[in-house]
Amino acid sequence: MSMSANQKKFLLKEKKNRRFVIFMQLLIIITFLILWEVLANKKILNPFIFSSPTRICLTIKNLFIEGSLISHITTTLYEIFLAFFIGISLGFLIAILLYEIKTLAKIVDPFLTMLNSLPKVALGPIIIIWVGANTKAIIVMALLINLIVSIVNIYNGFLGTDEIKIKLLKSFGASKIQILRYLVIPGSKRTIISSLKLNISMTLIGVIMGEFLVSKKGIGYLIIYGTQVFNLNIVMAGIVILIILSFIIYEGVSLLEKKLLQGKN
Repeated sequence: MSMSANQKKFLLKEKKNRRFVIFMQLLIIITFLILWEVLANKKILNPFIFSSPTRICLTIKNLFIEGSLISHITTTLYEIFLAFFIGISLGFLIAILLYEIKTLAKIVDPFLTMLNSLPKVALGPIIIIWVGANTKAIIVMALLINLIVSIVNIYNGFLGTDEIKIKLLKSFGASKIQILRYLVIPGSKRTIISSLKLNISMTLIGVIMGEFLVSKKGIGYLIIYGTQVFNLNIVMAGIVILIILSFIIYEGVSLLEKKLLQGKN
């Protein structure tokens, strides 16, 4: 089916708009980096405290040559994806349980709110005592941050299911499992997929917080190490690497979201 002239015009306009947005984003980043470099070279910004783009690139290059950079990145990525899959899986299962057992949902609701508002760093020493100063502590810390968010988001998505459709299926003799499988979960697909993006962000925060506390390897450890030896170039390099990783992971989840939602349509 051929497109009309108005459709072609609209798509062309959208394409130009996307290009303009990308161009402006790149322009802002490049301008910021150039301005940062110039101010650091002119000593307007103290390069020892604020570093500079060239110093950061040189530090990343040296870490790569030393062979430690890849090890730090792979360690952090392993912890992120492990905590992410555990968190989203448990969140999905617990959300189903709360949806099916309304009384249980009412009982645990205030506890979920309290746990969600609790500063997770305060639990760091307790986590270390419980599971040890190892990768398990990092995963537990990440789960404390991402799990409750996943439960609440997915559960609220389930609650948004059209009650009329539920009553219609019940009138045809559908069981709770059938309603859940064929109506509630598919109807909440957009919410579930969107919760992946929030979950991965929370997981990243949790993993870095955990690495600050106990890790001997990873991006979080790299940042803490740079602080301890008062090498701000390492600290800034770790932050830059973390920003790049978070962008790549977020874009990967966004791409998955688009594909799954296209499949829905």
